[in-house]
Amino acid sequence: MKRKTSGLSKFYMGLVLFFLYMPIFVLIFYSFNESKSRSNFTGFSLKWYLQLFQNDQLLSALMNTLIIAVVSSVAATILGTMAAVGIFSLKKWARSLVMNVTYLPIINPEIVIGVSLMLLFLLFKMEFGMLTLILAHISFSVPYVILNVLPKLRQMDIHLYEAAQDLGCSPISSFFKVVVPEIMPGVLSGFMMAFTYSLDDFIISYFTSGAKTQTLPIYIYSMARKKVNPQINALSTIIFVIVLVILLLINWNDSRKEKQLKLKRREQI
Repeated sequence: MKRKTSGLSKFYMGLVLFFLYMPIFVLIFYSFNESKSRSNFTGFSLKWYLQLFQNDQLLSALMNTLIIAVVSSVAATILGTMAAVGIFSLKKWARSLVMNVTYLPIINPEIVIGVSLMLLFLLFKMEFGMLTLILAHISFSVPYVILNVLPKLRQMDIHLYEAAQDLGCSPISSFFKVVVPEIMPGVLSGFMMAFTYSLDDFIISYFTSGAKTQTLPIYIYSMARKKVNPQINALSTIIFVIVLVILLLINWNDSRKEKQLKLKRREQI
């Protein structure tokens, strides 16, 4: 009975992975297609990769996306971490009230947030462009940082912070020497989530971008009205490979640290 369950689980997992990654592998395969055809493979070629680095509009959109993602993620991480610490110190009823408000940007449809931010920027007569995009991305990224940092604050022993002050540290010094290292995994998770959502966002960016500033999702959408250029396949392949390499390096580093900890424990025993 256990073998049948195990075999069925493996089959189900393989099926899920197939549907998740098969479209990506098809995209990678056709990024090397000599022609623009999306159904017939006419021959192996690297010309779309070469043309990609000669497409100034596409590279500009990619650069805008990366700049916005990095700046907004860093700002959202700082603001979200500060907000999480403040929320954690509130009383139970006030914390519940603030958390319900924090959930609203996550639950709300993106089109509602996009239109709301557009109207807000119009009210303040702000020129749509890089600044409005960064502010918009910060606004929807902060709640994700808060939700990642708060669990780490709950897991932390609050007496460590108090003990650091008893030993002579100032409140600010105690925070950076005791609290920050404890919540750092949550801070990094919040940053990565904010960065990922910023790269991927289209709807909110569409309503808050200007005529001269385009992100990569907006550029691809405008191209999709006619026909998606195979250069997008090449760019997507490069991004996929970079992300895959980063994940492999992170996993390798984590496994190496685990092995080192096991060796230290054995030596101590």
